[in-house]
Amino acid sequence: MLQMRIAVASGKGGTGKTTIATNMALSIGKVQLIDCDVEEPNCHLFLDLNLEVLERVYKKIPSIDKQACNLCGVCSEVCRKNAIAVLPNDVLFFEELCNGCGGCARACPTDAITEESSELGVVEGATINGLQFFRGLLNVGQPMATPIIAAVKRRISEDTTAIVDVPPGTGCPVLESLRKSDFAILVTEPTPFGLEDLKAAVGVTRAMKIMTGVIINRVGIGDDRVNRFCKEEGIPIILEIPESREIAEAYSEGIPFTEVLPEWKDRFRDLYSHIKELVG
Repeated sequence: MLQMRIAVASGKGGTGKTTIATNMALSIGKVQLIDCDVEEPNCHLFLDLNLEVLERVYKKIPSIDKQACNLCGVCSEVCRKNAIAVLPNDVLFFEELCNGCGGCARACPTDAITEESSELGVVEGATINGLQFFRGLLNVGQPMATPIIAAVKRRISEDTTAIVDVPPGTGCPVLESLRKSDFAILVTEPTPFGLEDLKAAVGVTRAMKIMTGVIINRVGIGDDRVNRFCKEEGIPIILEIPESREIAEAYSEGIPFTEVLPEWKDRFRDLYSHIKELVG
């Protein structure tokens, strides 16, 4: 059986990305569901889980001994994030800008900088009916999502297909989440905003050389511009989901819509088989 990493992404939030990732994972069965939307993970809301903290993720931040510091400014020069500012009579450190690279400590000529650990967040997990679920959760106020994403992705098994719920947008957390994916599902809506965000997302997957297909969600609320774009760009539309009151009501109650509309389980299984054919 072909094992894959299938990323479910979108150019913006609110398109139904998490809904599709969760329902697809539940329909397939024995897979891993990886929630990489670490700033606002919500796959678990559709699953009856008792999450367990599996790992705490830290970054190294500088601790400056101002008695040993000679205010030479070398640390400030090597810091590409401008997290250290050396003034005539003081040195200032801005933790929210620091990416924990350790360059300042290595460069300091007086060994005035040491490193200490600062917790970024946690990796949590649980298993239900053969579905392995892992999520990252970034601590409030922490600006660095990518180390948490990298940590939760290390839980991916090479022996099991993984469905990866990617953060919305096109920034660094998205790139880290998409890395090493075999296939990217881009979820969009048939609206002008949906089209423009889809174009941005397609640019990312093409730059990363990831095979891509599009799911159009809430079909019926807009027009056919997304369909025309996909046809012109040679991007397959692999599924269309209509605007549905039943789906919306299930979502509002935290119920996977495949439980309310079981025929969709077959459609997601067919979709999975189709992706295997495309990748294989």
